[in-house]
Amino acid sequence: MSSVATWPSQAESWLDQRGKGAWIAAMVLSFILFWPIGLALLAYMIWSKRMFFNGCSQSRRTHARAFGFKSSGNTAFDAYKADTLRRLEEEQQSFESFLQRLREAKDKMEFDQFMEERARTAREETASDNA
Repeated sequence: MSSVATWPSQAESWLDQRGKGAWIAAMVLSFILFWPIGLALLAYMIWSKRMFFNGCSQSRRTHARAFGFKSSGNTAFDAYKADTLRRLEEEQQSFESFLQRLREAKDKMEFDQFMEERARTAREETASDNA
């Protein structure tokens, strides 16, 4: 009975070892044999994101490491990279705080303009009531 419960996970790992091509072949074959199974397999492939990565069991963290976030083996270069990334993060924080100050200044200017228009309207209403 336990072998019946484990065959889907065994099939999944077998297909993962062979890559995306094996998943696609299984999907096409299942469409040919019985289309609802092919449709279910396609939905599973999309839901589990097997259609969108080169490696079937590749996570986002593994994907990020493939783009330069791992050690090069050279300590001098790794130190330079870490320093550069730290400096860029500081620059990004400075830029974001600059943008925040800009937004706050714009908000204050718009609020002051609103208050001035409101005061002017109140003065005009008072002057027309007195006349």
